[in-house]
Amino acid sequence: MTPAASWLDSYAASASRGDLFGDASRPVAQVWRKVAAGLSAATDGDPSALQDATARHAADLGLAFRLTGDEDERSWPLNAMPLIVGAQEWAQVERGLIQRAQLMEAISADIYGKQKLVADGHLPAAVVAGSPFFARRMIGRTPDDAGGAGGRFIHVYAADLARGPRGQWRVLQDRVRVAGGIGYALENRLAMSRAIGNLLADAHARRLSEFFARMVEGMTAACRRENPRIALMTPGRFNQTYAEQAHLARYLGLPLVEGRDLTVLDDKLYVGTIAGPKRVDALWRWIDTTALDPLSFDAKSQLGVAGLFDAWTGGGVEMMNWPGVEVLESAAFAAFLPRLCRTLLGEAPILPNVATWWCGQSVESSTVAARLDDLALLPAFGQPVEGLESRNPVAGSALDGKARVALIDALWRRPMDYCGQEIVHLSTTPAIIDGQIVPRPFTVRAFVARTADGGWTVMPGGFARLSSSTALPTSLMGDGDLSADLWVVDDKPAAAHLGSRVAGEPPISRGGGILASQAADNLFWFGRYNERAEAMVRVVRAILANPADSDGNVDAEGAALPRLAGLLVEGGAIEAETARLPVAAICARALTETRLPGGVAMLMRRRQQVGMALRERFARDFWRIVSRPMPSINVDRPQSMLASARWLTEHFSALSGLISENMVRSAAWRFLEIGQRLERAQVICRTARSLTGGDEEGADVTSLSLLLDLCDSQIIYRSRYLTGPALNPVRDLVLLDPDNPRALVYQVAQIVAHLCALPSSRDDNIPEPPLRAARALLGELQAALAPDMTPARLAAMEAQLLALSDAVSLRYFLQLDNEDAERRTTLL
Repeated sequence: MTPAASWLDSYAASASRGDLFGDASRPVAQVWRKVAAGLSAATDGDPSALQDATARHAADLGLAFRLTGDEDERSWPLNAMPLIVGAQEWAQVERGLIQRAQLMEAISADIYGKQKLVADGHLPAAVVAGSPFFARRMIGRTPDDAGGAGGRFIHVYAADLARGPRGQWRVLQDRVRVAGGIGYALENRLAMSRAIGNLLADAHARRLSEFFARMVEGMTAACRRENPRIALMTPGRFNQTYAEQAHLARYLGLPLVEGRDLTVLDDKLYVGTIAGPKRVDALWRWIDTTALDPLSFDAKSQLGVAGLFDAWTGGGVEMMNWPGVEVLESAAFAAFLPRLCRTLLGEAPILPNVATWWCGQSVESSTVAARLDDLALLPAFGQPVEGLESRNPVAGSALDGKARVALIDALWRRPMDYCGQEIVHLSTTPAIIDGQIVPRPFTVRAFVARTADGGWTVMPGGFARLSSSTALPTSLMGDGDLSADLWVVDDKPAAAHLGSRVAGEPPISRGGGILASQAADNLFWFGRYNERAEAMVRVVRAILANPADSDGNVDAEGAALPRLAGLLVEGGAIEAETARLPVAAICARALTETRLPGGVAMLMRRRQQVGMALRERFARDFWRIVSRPMPSINVDRPQSMLASARWLTEHFSALSGLISENMVRSAAWRFLEIGQRLERAQVICRTARSLTGGDEEGADVTSLSLLLDLCDSQIIYRSRYLTGPALNPVRDLVLLDPDNPRALVYQVAQIVAHLCALPSSRDDNIPEPPLRAARALLGELQAALAPDMTPARLAAMEAQLLALSDAVSLRYFLQLDNEDAERRTTLL
C-alpha cells in the first residue's frame, strides 16, 4: 500500500466512525476524500510535510499575530487541512447572515433614532444605556442628516458561528465594530493556494476575490465622489492584529493610517503627506468609538483625531462602521435578538443565536442561578466584572465552592452585569497535529459587506478557529489554537471572477501612491537603524578579524584597538569602561547590548519595531529578511562571534540588494535611502576622524588599512595605488572620490539627488531648507582637497549632517512626542 493510499484510508475510516467529519453530507464527504487524496499525493503521504509546507508559505506571507500580553509577534498557526462546507449548507448560512446584518442595521437606526424599541417595551433601557459602548453623542444622528457610510450604519458585519454535532449553525457573537479576522481569512487562502497548487480549483472551492472587490465597490459608492481616497485606520503596530490590518490594506490598495497621520481642516479630513495634506474621503475604522475623537468621546484617547466627529457629522468624511454601533456586540443584547428580529423584520431568525439570559430581569436571574451547573456565565457588557475577571465565558460547573458562592453573591448584588448562556457543543474538523490527523472542535467567523447598490454580499468562506481544548468556545486565538481556511465547495466549477464590475479597468498610474509623513519618518529611521547596526558590526568584525597592515603585521592589540573600541563607545554600542576590557568582552558587549542605543541587538530591535509599521510597504522577501531573528551568539568563543558578525554583514548586504533592485523609485524608497545615506555619511566622518589622527604621524598604516576595510575600499585602493595605505590618498578615496559609492561625497550627492526629487511645498521654486543645507555641504566637499580633510574639518561636517537630519525631520515628518524624540535623539 502506498503512503498516499494509507493516508486516504485513514480518512475513510475516520469518516465511517464519524469522529472527523461524520456530520458532513455525502457530497461533501466525497470532497473531503478527494482533498485528502490530493494532499496525501502531494506530500507522499506525510502529513508533517504538508504542515511544514503550509507553515513555510504562511511565514513567507508575513502572517503573524499577538496574544494579549505578548511583546513579540507569533507565527500564524495555520492548519494545513481546510474546513469544507457544501454549497447547499452554506446557502442557508448566507441567508441567515444577511438577515442578521439587516437586523443589526435596523436596531442601530432605532437606538440612535426614534428609540421605539425601548419606549414600546421590547428592549430594556439598561441594556442600551448600561453598555460602556453606548455613544450618547450619537443620539439623533441619522443617515439622513449625517455623514454615515452612504446612509447606512453598518458597512461590514461579522459573526462568530458554531456548528453543532448534528450540523446546525448558531451565532456565538455579533461583530459590528471591527471585522477582525477578515484579513486572516484572505491570508489563509493565499497561503493554502501556494501550498496545495490546483487542489482548490479541483475541489470547486469558491474564490474570495469577488467578495473583496464588491466590498471595496460598496465603500467607494458610499463616498459619493469620483475616485475617493479610502483609508484603513489602525490603532498602530502594537495592536494584536496589526499584521492582519497591514496585509489587508496592501491587498485592497488602501492607505494604512494612524490617528496622528490625520488632521481635520475646515470640517474635512486630511492625511499629512510629504507633499502636504491630502483629502481622505472615508475611514474604515479599526478602533473603538471612544478612541475616535478626544474632543467628542474619550478625552484621554491618543489614537484618534481631534475634530473627527464634527467632520463626519458635517459630511466631510464617511465612516465605516458608524460610531456607537459596537453597543450591539454585548451578551445582554443577544438575549433579546430573537424577539427583536420578529419585531423589526417580521420573521424568525434563520440563524438562531446561542440561548442567552440577561440577569437584569428577575425571572432570568433566578433561572441562571438555579441552572448554574448547566450554563456558562459571562459579563453582560463585554467588560470584566466581580467574579469574572475575563470577558470569556466560564462554565458554572467549573466553579469551586468559594468561587461559586462569591459569584452568586455578586450576581444578586448587581444582576445587570451578568448573563447566562447555554454551553455549546461544537462539531469537529480534521487537523494535522504532530504529524497525526486528529479531530478539533471549531468555530467560524463569517463576513458580510455592503455592495454598491446598498445590498449585502457574503464572503464564500471565512476564518475558522480550531480550539486546542474542549473549553468553552471563544472568539480569540488562544495559546495552542489553530486557524483553518474555510472552503465553500460547489458541485461544478464556478465562473472565474473578472475583477470589479463597477469600476472596470483602473486608469494607468505610476509611482508609489501617497506617502504619509509618518510612513516617511519610519522609512527614514529604518534606513538609519539599519546602517548604524551595519557600521557597528563592521567595527566588531574588524576587531575580531585581527586586520594586518600592508607588511602582514597584525595590530589588533596595538594602537588600532583603542581607536576601534572608541568608535564603539562613540556609536553608543558599549560604555567607556567596557573599552578597557579584553577584545572578546568588548565584542560580546557590542553585539548583545540591549540597553545602550547603539548596541547591535538594540538597533536590530529598533529596526524591526519601525519595520512593523511599514510591513504593508515592504515586499515579502524584504520583510522575511527583516523579521528574521538575530542568531544566537556564543560570547565565550571569538570565532563564533566572528561568524555571527559575518552572517550579519551578509544579512545587511542582502537587504541592500533588495532595496537597490526591488524597490520602485518612489518617495518611499527615497526616504529610506536618505536615512541610510545620512547615517553612512556620519559614520564615515566619525571613522575617518578617529583613524586618521591629527597629523601624518598620527595616521599609522594599520589604522589607514582599517579605514579602507570599514569603508569597503581596500580593493579599489590597491588597484589604484602600488603602495601601502598613505594618509592623503586614503582620505581622497573614502571622503572625496565621487565615483566611490562608499565615499563621503557620494553619500551627500545622493542625498541631494533624493531631496531634489521630492515634492516641494513652495510655489516660488526656491529650494527648501533641507536641499539648501545638503547642497552647501556637497559644494564644500567638491571644492575640498585631501589635506583639507582634517579631524576638525570632519567634526564640523558631522555637525552639518546632524543639522541636515533635523532639517529633513522638520520639513517632512510629524513632530514627535517627547518619548520618541528623546529616543531618536540618542542615536544622533
